[in-house]
Amino acid sequence: MAVIFLFSCCFFPNFFLALRWALYHTRALGMDQLHAIYVAAKLVSSIQAVMASTAGYIVFSSCQHVIDDQHWLTSAYTEFAVPYFIYDIYAMFLCHWHKYRVKGHEAAGPRSLRAVTRAFLHKEFLMVLHHLCMVLVCFPVSVLWRQGKGDFFLGCMLMAELSTPFVSLGKVLILYKRQHTLLHKVNGLLMLVTFFCCRILLFPYMYRAYGRHAGLPLHRVPLALPPAYNLGAALLLAPQLYWFGLICRGAVRLFRHAPPTDPALRNGHGPGGRALD
Repeated sequence: MAVIFLFSCCFFPNFFLALRWALYHTRALGMDQLHAIYVAAKLVSSIQAVMASTAGYIVFSSCQHVIDDQHWLTSAYTEFAVPYFIYDIYAMFLCHWHKYRVKGHEAAGPRSLRAVTRAFLHKEFLMVLHHLCMVLVCFPVSVLWRQGKGDFFLGCMLMAELSTPFVSLGKVLILYKRQHTLLHKVNGLLMLVTFFCCRILLFPYMYRAYGRHAGLPLHRVPLALPPAYNLGAALLLAPQLYWFGLICRGAVRLFRHAPPTDPALRNGHGPGGRALD
């Protein structure tokens, strides 16, 4: 498994650099450095999301027993995904750094670096915290603490990435001022539906799956589980509810033909979203 981890450490940064180079040097696209970095980061996020949701679907659809059934892809993709979250923090910071320079600031020297870092952490605190939790908490739990149990639920969690390509496409359309096109509205609707199904309804679905396994009605499942399980689910669900609220407010403004001033659409908060303005 160490081979998968090392391969992923090389794959995501180099894939991002290759995309950035290709986008910047393709004259027909006419991208400047900032736009090339931003679009490349979105493409990498979307491709990772497609791989994760595909792996998740294979795992959870293959596990008939929600506790004991195992699938080799569970551990393999978990190790593959960890370097992505580390890389993605770097990609977010790089976008922020170049945006800082485009605005006319001199992003050089220790003092400027500290200022840029503070501004980045202030703006993307929740996303950075989410990524660090995935690396420092969720990865050790899934690899060490589970002891081969619950591959079904981990597969369900991987399916949460299904909404990310739609989020990323929305940010790119806004970048090119296409937020009032039909494509953007259709993409926004798909983003809303996939986010709600794969990040919000996901949790009652997993509780219901465990309830069917244990012979319990849905409302009794939380009482039958150890408090740590419910706490972990609540901590994972909380930011999803926050991001979903931002997306809903942005969607209301979008379908009222108002300018997309909501942070969910303008600043790129939410999974796969990055701030460009």
